[in-house]
Amino acid sequence: MQANLDFGKHLDNEDSLNRFRDEFYIKPDSIYMDGNSLGLLSKRAEATLLNSLEDWKQYGIDGWTQGKQPWFFMSEKLGELLAPLVGALPEEVIVTGSTTVNLHQLVSTFYKPNGKRTKILADELNFPSDIYALQSQLRIHGYDPEEHLVRVKSRDGRYLEEDDIIHAMTDEVAMVVLPTVLYRSGQILDMKRLTEEAHKRGILIGFDGCHSVGAIPHSFSEWDVDFAYWCNYKHLNGGPGSVGGLFVNKKHFGNLPGLAGWFGSNKEKQFDMEHTFTPADSAGAFQIGTPHVLSSAPLLGSLEMFAEAGIENIRKKSLTMTNYLLALIDKELLEFGFTIGSPVEEKRRGGHVSLEHKEAARICKALKENGVIPDFRAPNIIRLAPIPLYNTYEEVWRVVQILKTIMAEKQYEKFKNEREVVA
Repeated sequence: MQANLDFGKHLDNEDSLNRFRDEFYIKPDSIYMDGNSLGLLSKRAEATLLNSLEDWKQYGIDGWTQGKQPWFFMSEKLGELLAPLVGALPEEVIVTGSTTVNLHQLVSTFYKPNGKRTKILADELNFPSDIYALQSQLRIHGYDPEEHLVRVKSRDGRYLEEDDIIHAMTDEVAMVVLPTVLYRSGQILDMKRLTEEAHKRGILIGFDGCHSVGAIPHSFSEWDVDFAYWCNYKHLNGGPGSVGGLFVNKKHFGNLPGLAGWFGSNKEKQFDMEHTFTPADSAGAFQIGTPHVLSSAPLLGSLEMFAEAGIENIRKKSLTMTNYLLALIDKELLEFGFTIGSPVEEKRRGGHVSLEHKEAARICKALKENGVIPDFRAPNIIRLAPIPLYNTYEEVWRVVQILKTIMAEKQYEKFKNEREVVA
């Protein structure tokens, strides 16, 4: 791939998704490269949030069943819109809770230690919140996490090898919980293969899709994944604290949720107020409490755009953008001590590129001073995420040129090499 500005402009001219850029609120004189951490606000997301506020204003409590966006069915409606992005049936997906709450729900439902099958298999590169949740679930069952939470080692601190994960699927493992995409390096795990291998051994398997949903296509139903969970505020642009999502394979419908709550009820029975729980015959059974309407509503508008753009088209542009970014880095930045910490193979790379540098924290601060919003991950990673719906190829080129200037002029030296309170 050509590593120059003219080629970037050519790609922008040929881009079939560039019309969506005007749908977003983009700060002038700023290049936003942190959409893998928090997506930007779109005009449609703003509109659907305002619709729910208007429904509240006009209808009060009747907004649950009346208005433009009745709240009683909003979680199910969003599940239908999300299902194509994760490769699932509409009834297998629900928007509810948060990433960690949903993980607690799913583990409390499907973790059934029996005999010597007592261990949960995870990995040492996973996001800490998942590990905290798994540790606490083991404690609830009376097990010591130091012994019963098995974390697959990385050979190089960046990536995981599927062979190593499969080797760890022993007859002592009851459940496997893994990321779809590693949050530091952006490596995509082979979910289909891992699911097949887990099931050969009688092990349930679930995935954390926080860094993949909205960035890459999935086929959770086809791959026979048991469960998955994710946030909706990164690639899906649902807003800070946006309500999470979960997938439960239809073969598990009928299992009582480990953490039952009244919004998991069959909707025809919910307001009977009986003390006998009648769960929904869908992923809706795994809801716990009343939906957070105002944190769900923006997704209605955002997901409209994903339906129009198509996840396959989004993935195609994402790969082209990250390929272009990698080519520019290889040409312009390696001489300054940067190392590419993401897979170069397309099938193994998610929606962001990780640059490693010993001065990463203060380089990120210098980038912000120059109008570029990156993402820092300790101890030495600068994550750059060109988002197909609102970033341009020319912006990718400009980011690399700004980085080159920062390094050549040593602009980063004015800052401390430590992260901010929120990184």
